Amino acid sequence: MSPASLSTAGVLLITVPTIAFGGVTLLRFLMRNVPGYLDNPVRRGLWRAGHAHAGVLVLFSLVAMLYVDQAALSDPVKEWVRLSIVAAPILMPLGFFLSVARPGDTKPNKLIYLTFLGGASLAVGTLTLGIGLV
Repeated sequence: MSPASLSTAGVLLITVPTIAFGGVTLLRFLMRNVPGYLDNPVRRGLWRAGHAHAGVLVLFSLVAMLYVDQAALSDPVKEWVRLSIVAAPILMPLGFFLSVARPGDTKPNKLIYLTFLGGASLAVGTLTLGIGLV
């Protein structure tokens, strides 16, 4: 594994405790009937989606780092693939969480578009990586 992929994987691994902390926080909200969470289905749904996407996409990104160095891509394209794949577990959860940050929010604000940006980044990065591996 290249030094660039190793350092990227290191950064991803550092984010895992923050995801675990987020899960504990959501569990506390459920157990303590925190106002603005349990009584707000939109906020509850988006925050659960944000937490789930963060966990799954970090794991996916870690696995993808194993393949970046094996792809028949130039070094600048490999760096771009790393960046675009790692952007997804940052942008998508941020969009879910920040679009309903206030307890009284009953619909997502414009920050929900971060989820689309993260999805596009993931799609482009994985497509490029896949092509480089084929």
